[in-house]
Amino acid sequence: MKVWIDGMTVKVTLKYDERDVERLKAVGGGRWDTGRQLWLFPLEKYETLIQIREELNDKMAFSKSEDVQMDVLRLEKHLKLSGYSTCTIKSYTGHLKRYLTYSRGERSVQAIEAYMLYLIDERKHTHAYCNQAINAIKLHFSLLGGTTNGIMTKIPRPKREKKVPKVMSKQQVKALFDTTENVKHKTAFMMAYSCGMRVGEVAAMRIEYIDSDRMIMTVKQGKGMKDRIVPLSQSMLDQLRDYYTLYTPKEWLFESQMKDGHITSRTLQMVFQRRVEELGFNNHITFHSLRHSFATHLLDSGVDLRYIQELLGHASSKTTEIYTHVSTRSLQKIINPLDQL
Repeated sequence: MKVWIDGMTVKVTLKYDERDVERLKAVGGGRWDTGRQLWLFPLEKYETLIQIREELNDKMAFSKSEDVQMDVLRLEKHLKLSGYSTCTIKSYTGHLKRYLTYSRGERSVQAIEAYMLYLIDERKHTHAYCNQAINAIKLHFSLLGGTTNGIMTKIPRPKREKKVPKVMSKQQVKALFDTTENVKHKTAFMMAYSCGMRVGEVAAMRIEYIDSDRMIMTVKQGKGMKDRIVPLSQSMLDQLRDYYTLYTPKEWLFESQMKDGHITSRTLQMVFQRRVEELGFNNHITFHSLRHSFATHLLDSGVDLRYIQELLGHASSKTTEIYTHVSTRSLQKIINPLDQL
């Protein structure tokens, strides 16, 4: 932002930013000169405009790409040393980078609240997403060393939405498997459903983790950096043998196209969404719905909730209890009053 006096007029130029323009309008007495592409203010506004210029220039200096990168790398290093998962590290560093770019380094309640409103109102992100962003920002401030003056305690957290899992019917699951011609994709879908696995767990499955003698599979370092054992059904084993004969993977069960690593979670999600669209299913169904469906269908068939909790790797039974809201086992026992008329 540049501010200078020309006769009895103060002229201002700056790179367009909606928030900065609003600040100039709030000064009062100014007008935009379209021909010369600058703002014109009366002379008495000079001191106010100089103050705004200094504030904006300070923020711009903070938000230089190298400064943002340094803060992001500091957070990334801390998360790695603290044993956070790769997925969490990627999420937190992404949140911090976006916040620093948006706020241009301003460290205040107003700046964080403005960013939260931006995420909710303009970007339409969920409250869970916003809470994770607050966690990342809070951790960043703590790493700077006690200079936040309790800022984060003053930031209201969006109330977590209570949403029921998006579950597929057994008929939909069967239709998905029956119509997926690509054997690799079909096998990945079947594994997510039959073992209640997350997309990242399916993508990173190694051949050595499959024990056909004991009919189990080991999920290594799942969410929360925990290992767990899941059952290997006979149908899943038969599918895996057909798949192995066709693709002969070496280390990773689902190799990337270049065979230089495993398939990415994003690839599996994109393939799944394409199949769901082709089948005309609800557009809210995602790859994770296979895991939700696994748990719900087990509950419908009478499997104890505690056992389902172990299979899913939930630390708390409270997390698993959400499936009671979508299970139809109890609902089917209820006689609807309409049918009694």
